Order: sequence, then C-alpha cells, then structure tokens
Amino acid sequence: MKVLVLNCGSSSLKYQLFDMSDESVLAKGLVERIGIEGARIKHVKTGMEPVVSDLPIPNHKKAVEFVLERLLDAQCGVLSSLDELSAAGHRIVHGGDRFASSVRVDAEVVKGIEDVVPLAPLHNPANLTGIKAMIEVLPQLPQVAVFDTAFHQTMPPKAFVYGVPYRYYSEHKIRRYGFHGTSTSYVANRAAEMLGRPIESLKMVTCHLGNGSSITAVDGGRSVDTSLGFGTIPGILMGTRCGDVDPVVILSIMEEEGLDPKEMSHILHKESGVFGISGISSDLRDIEEAAAKGNERAQLALDMLVYHIKRYIGAYAAAMGGLDAVVFTAGIGENGIQIRDAVCRDLEFLGAKFAPEKNKVRGEEQLISADDSRVALMVVPTNEELVIARDTVRLTAAE
Repeated sequence: MKVLVLNCGSSSLKYQLFDMSDESVLAKGLVERIGIEGARIKHVKTGMEPVVSDLPIPNHKKAVEFVLERLLDAQCGVLSSLDELSAAGHRIVHGGDRFASSVRVDAEVVKGIEDVVPLAPLHNPANLTGIKAMIEVLPQLPQVAVFDTAFHQTMPPKAFVYGVPYRYYSEHKIRRYGFHGTSTSYVANRAAEMLGRPIESLKMVTCHLGNGSSITAVDGGRSVDTSLGFGTIPGILMGTRCGDVDPVVILSIMEEEGLDPKEMSHILHKESGVFGISGISSDLRDIEEAAAKGNERAQLALDMLVYHIKRYIGAYAAAMGGLDAVVFTAGIGENGIQIRDAVCRDLEFLGAKFAPEKNKVRGEEQLISADDSRVALMVVPTNEELVIARDTVRLTAAE
C-alpha cells in the first residue's frame, strides 16, 4: 500500500511517499514559493541525489500536479502509474474541539475544517488547499485528515478551560487546544518502545523544541496538559514568539505605544522570543555562538529558554503525580546538545540523573540518562509524516 503524505503551507508543499508494507520512504520533496516568483521543486528519490527544478508554480493544484509528475518520472520517479497510490494523508493544524482523531475526508469534513479557520487563520486555509488540490487532480483517491490538535483532546477541563468568564468558552470556544500533537504522539509511543514498557504505565514530559515549541504532559499515553494554548505563542520562549506573558503587560504596551491588536500580534509572534531578547537571531545556533563570545543578551536568551523548559518539566511532573521519562524532539530537541545539557543538569530531585557523555548526539535516538537513573532522559527524532501515513492506512485499508 503506497500512501502520499502532504503538508501544505501558504506557499509551500512538503511531501513523502511511503510504501506501508515496510513503512519505507520511497521519495520525498518540497515545493516552495508557490504563487511567487522563483518557485521550485526539490524531489528526492531514496538512494538518489536530489533533483531541483525551477519553474512557474501558480497555485497548489499545479504544485500537486508537478509532485505527481515527479513520482511518475522515468529517472527520478517511483511509480509506474497513479493507480499504485492507495490514499493520501494530510496534516491539518487545527481541528477545534470537533475532531478528536484523524478522519476520512468528505464534504462534511472539509466544511468542518473551514469552520475552524478563525482559530488557525495562517495554517488551516493552506492545509485545505492541499486537500482541494488532490480532490481536483485525483477525485477518486481516498484522503485522510490528521489534526495536530487531536492528540490533546484528552485534556481534562481543568487543564483546557481558561480563567475568563465561562461564556467565552461555551459561546466562542475560547480554550486551550494545544499543537504538535502528531509529533508528541509519535515520540511518546516510540519512547515507550525504546524503554520496553507499555505506554499506559508511563508518565512522560515531551519537549518539542524548535522555532515553535511545546511541552506536553503525557500520562498513560494521553495528553493531560500542554504549553501551547488557544494560539501558538504561550508556553516557553521560542524563536520569535514570546511564550508566557502577563496579559497586563500586553495591554500596557498597547496603551503606551498606541498599538492596535494586529500590530501587537506581530510583536508577540514575530519580534519576541530569543530573537527579541538577544537582538541577534531567531536561530539558536547564532545565539549560542554570540553567547560564547560574551554577548550578555544572547546568554540571557539561552538562560531564559532553559529556565522555561525546566519550569514546565517540574510543573507537569507535579500535575501527573510522578515522572518516568523526559523526551526531547524536533529541531532543537534533537540537535541542541548545549540546551539539553543545561536542561538536564540538576534534575536529580525528580529522579533524573544526567549522563553528559551520552548527550553528544544529533538527530539520533538515544538515552542520555545514567544507567541508574530512575527517570529516563531521552532523545527521540520525530516523524510526523509516518504517523499521518499510519492513520491513513488505518482509515482506508479496508477498501
């Protein structure tokens, strides 16, 4: 069974083609600058060098057509016919409180995704373009929508309801939703496999650390709390996003500088985080380099990030009433040796003994705790595309 996984952004399309008989990746690629001058497609057939083509790509429908052409290409393709495709799976950022699991795509599901566009105006419209483009190009192909928010639908009301008048939740669905659920689900289950223990017996804190970050309390395989909320700026310090901020600070800045909501939103989303603190970059590698040369603001940004991560680990251990594992994933989590080192030191009060000599890995599965540590410290590279492919098979394999 061959499954095509699509992840559409506003001007990009990432894809992977899986052979689900052994879960191998046959090909993958990226279409970027869709609808913009300088569009290109980078296609990689497993075992071959990338093939990069610059060509006009006016919309996502044309992007999907180019992807299918590459998959059928005599030199770099992996399909002899589109009939070999069994299904397509799509990453959808926001499912609101309607979608608690992955679903087969039909007209009602498309309408449901459209209904929650106000909750994710930057993401859901782009995600929908991929679905609609596939429907246009291959209308008979079964499709599945996999939601980033779905994994967090197991949170109890005490975790997802905000302390504002309840009518804002009941009338306007103002609540904590959480994101990165597909990634969190994968790494939590993979960590349990690595430990040789049933996930139902484990209390974990997963640290999805990248330009956008979230920390999640996973108790028995279920999300019980997570740091991202109604939107994608709360929680820990991120690349350009502020993390947790006293709401009165926001109101004060708006009043002092005469800002409207759109201008304030730009500051919180694009000018804050480690970029705003350091004044250097949103890339942690640049900040670490500057800090090593004595830049105090760069060092402050690093110190704040580490402090925020530790604070959430401790809080979630308390919320779950115990802790068995801390799992690091995503760009910084998988590659940030220095950040992991700083976070994992001084956690012995939780039963976590760090082994610095094991921590010198990037992008590899690894236990970085001492052999006698009661709590496992782990690096687990994420694989959201595989989760999407697996859900797509589960929902379409009977056909």
